[in-house]
Amino acid sequence: MSVKSDKMDEQKRAGGAGPVAKKLTPFGGYYANRTPDHDPELTETGPGTPMGEYMRRFWHPVCMSMELTDTPRFLKILTEELVAFRDKSGRVGVLHAHCVHRGASLEYGAIQERGIMCCYHGMVFDVDGACLHVPFPKGEEKEAEKYACSIRQGAYKAVERNGLVFAYMGPPEEEPPFPEWEGDYTVLPGDELVPYSNFQHCNWLQVQDNAADNYHPTALHAGKNVVDGHYQGTTFDEVGAASMEVAPDMNFVPVQSGRSLACAGARRVNKDRLFVRVQHQVLPNLSLHAYTSEDGSKKKFFSRFHIIRWTVPVDDENSKMIGWRVMGPGIDTRGVGHKEMVGYETIDFLEGQVAMRRPERFGKYKLEDMPPIPTNHRERAIYKEAQYAPGDYEAIISQRPIAVHALENPTKFDAGLYQFRKMLRDAVRGNNAASSAHGFAEWFRELGGAPNSFCSGNVFEVEEGATVEEEVTRRRKVLKSVVQILTESDGMKGAERADFVRDRFEALEQSLKRA
Repeated sequence: MSVKSDKMDEQKRAGGAGPVAKKLTPFGGYYANRTPDHDPELTETGPGTPMGEYMRRFWHPVCMSMELTDTPRFLKILTEELVAFRDKSGRVGVLHAHCVHRGASLEYGAIQERGIMCCYHGMVFDVDGACLHVPFPKGEEKEAEKYACSIRQGAYKAVERNGLVFAYMGPPEEEPPFPEWEGDYTVLPGDELVPYSNFQHCNWLQVQDNAADNYHPTALHAGKNVVDGHYQGTTFDEVGAASMEVAPDMNFVPVQSGRSLACAGARRVNKDRLFVRVQHQVLPNLSLHAYTSEDGSKKKFFSRFHIIRWTVPVDDENSKMIGWRVMGPGIDTRGVGHKEMVGYETIDFLEGQVAMRRPERFGKYKLEDMPPIPTNHRERAIYKEAQYAPGDYEAIISQRPIAVHALENPTKFDAGLYQFRKMLRDAVRGNNAASSAHGFAEWFRELGGAPNSFCSGNVFEVEEGATVEEEVTRRRKVLKSVVQILTESDGMKGAERADFVRDRFEALEQSLKRA
């Protein structure tokens, strides 16, 4: 796939961005002041839209388990207004928010031993939408039963996994197996999946694009780029992972029959070690990330998940970043994670990764040391900090509520996100049977619901090339070989696969030492 050709395709769909000559005119802002429409095929996810119908054939996390209390939880997912609750028998329900009787919101309903009761007239609905009770007058029980059988509240099947609530919002007859990626997500003994959910004030796709943009840490996450040194200890500098600030060689490879994308990056730690990080982007909105705090100080092969996350559309101009942080000594070999900061609207890594700015820092002052000030003053202080040291959140939401692809001018290092967009488009249009919703469902069934991930973090003991040309050749050979080995291992499971990958990585390292 050519970045240039895909870019031209996007501009053509949006009506073009104007003559190139005029766009390049000095002080020629006038010739570039029209904003084309966004790309509805990929960005809009409401009922009946191409992407919305595709997404509804997959399981998505909709909230955290901790959000289900003794009152219902109002949600908006894929532009639908929903209510999630846990009834007193422990079952989780995800229903349409507006009561099928007269439209009152079930967010004000009363949770029952079985189901939920609408506050307006007392209709009770089960987690599958069945009407369990209609409050007709005494003596009219048969009429009440008849009425109850004539209505049903819109409902979606829900399951819980490790502190997250997932829902399937598609046709019941097309429900796919719930994908247990590698069964237990390859969490090592002593490690755990810690759930989190963070709101993103923009379209889902630009959040997902960011996960495939492996080049941006070079600038966005570098402390050296903080304005005049006003704000130190930012992003990867927070945890001392300077290797993440090195411009990487990248290799983006569609894998698993075009259902996912392996995003492999090679960064030179020092003259003796090469850090190779493989992120895994899975259609339509799942991404699996290797260790974000790797400093490359020790040899390491096939380190697995540090972050597992879905980018879930709320509506077309808002989304959720929701998933798990893997915490513990197995993955976090440097011990820099903070479990107490992982949860609802909070995360422990990368200042500016989400809307939250750590409350204890307002400029050089601690919050408790600041005199009482108006809320807007406080907000201005946070905004100023974000201007000094912007993070992913600021960069992503500032692309407009819905990014306009036709105005982009990509470089070769943007190839990952353009490749992923093309894979999405092929899936939605039915150009790739394997990545269709039906193709995914059949694949999950064949694998017993437990597909493998290509996600891995690796530190090779490979000396730097004697020349720039030799170094580039060496890095690119490693990248290509790593993805090839992971591909060859995809039919294996568990320890067998891990042993195979590590043995082959060891052989690759030795071959480079002999070269």
